[in-house]
Amino acid sequence: MNINAFTAHESNVRRYCRAFPAVFTKALGATIWDETGKPHIDFLVGSGALNYGHNNPNIMGPAIEYLVGENIVLSLDMHTVAKRDFIEAFVDSILKPRGLCYKIQFPGPTGTNANEAALALARKYTGRSSVMAFTNAFHGMSLGSLAVSGSASTRELGGVARHDVIRIPYDGYPSQAFDSANYIDCVLSDPGSGIEKPAAIILETIQAEGGMNAASAAWLIEIQRICRKHGIVFIVDDIQAGAGRTGDFFSFEFAKIEPDIVCLSKSLSGSGSPFSIVLIRPDIDIWKPGEHSGTFRGNNFAFVTAGAMSKMWSDSRFTAGVEQTAAKLQGHLDGLVAKFPRYIEQKRGRGLMAGLKCRSPAVVGRVHDVAFENGLLIESSGPVRDVIKILPPITITNVELDNGIAILDHALKEQDNA
Repeated sequence: MNINAFTAHESNVRRYCRAFPAVFTKALGATIWDETGKPHIDFLVGSGALNYGHNNPNIMGPAIEYLVGENIVLSLDMHTVAKRDFIEAFVDSILKPRGLCYKIQFPGPTGTNANEAALALARKYTGRSSVMAFTNAFHGMSLGSLAVSGSASTRELGGVARHDVIRIPYDGYPSQAFDSANYIDCVLSDPGSGIEKPAAIILETIQAEGGMNAASAAWLIEIQRICRKHGIVFIVDDIQAGAGRTGDFFSFEFAKIEPDIVCLSKSLSGSGSPFSIVLIRPDIDIWKPGEHSGTFRGNNFAFVTAGAMSKMWSDSRFTAGVEQTAAKLQGHLDGLVAKFPRYIEQKRGRGLMAGLKCRSPAVVGRVHDVAFENGLLIESSGPVRDVIKILPPITITNVELDNGIAILDHALKEQDNA
């Protein structure tokens, strides 16, 4: 394995290549091959950026046709045919069937671009500066997003103080006995609490990096009610949990809520191409022309692939398949929890965004290494990395899913030999 170019010239900040010591060369569906020809089943999928698998032909086919036609690739925020086609596909296939009405902002290519835009707009709309965010949250690597993230190591990056953030316990933190939604309502209603009314509450319905903590429908409904009561903008960061990851397109659909602002990225393009949008309740869209900008907000290649991805959700066979795959994965994980109580504490997440909370980080580290040796890519999450994070493509075949789970089963058995 020749990695001389990487070790000689790439920054020390590289991470995933250390966890997966191989040089990868091609990928299709849920399988990625290294340059020796060894296949690996991918339960990492670009940290959630490839929900539809690698090189999905239904998504990449239109993109290849677009690229060979001398069409526009970058357009800032000018009108293009590709952009119009994406907007129409997204509205017709995603928003309208769910009874949702949002304006669409194209803020830049990444999830943190979307979150920064959402926070800025909420502050502009309300005239207030503070934002309420949650324990174990992760919202991105730019300064505003770092400020509302929960991890101490994450928030220390950037070298500047984090102001105007009110940290609140997430659902079930520190235990199920504590009702954090009631606490929020109480302190916002009490003029003596010392907690000012924020411009926004921002949350993930499943905290991916925070340990796959999943909020209940009842808690999310209550947070929305509190925001409506106190005139606070309700932002859902659906960057990793959205675009089909939980089995529904939006991760909040199961709770039947309608956030004021929704941030999407990662698998929104369906292809791994950087792309993000901010969905804005129409009356909140008070931006002035050019007030928020970004050079790469006109990624027409991503418009094409995202449009193709959106249309897939109009196919009842596709949506039924995703639902069945989610149920199959959850069944597999229930079996692992029952089989390995010495190592697994509980199952976390929802749908195809799943995790196994283990008894110690050492268990996760051993499972990760053995799984990779046997052809499975998995990641860890949580403040102390004690959760096995399981993100197969939502389009994974039954054979690939069964094989991946079999490797995970073997890696857990190997704990006895550790």
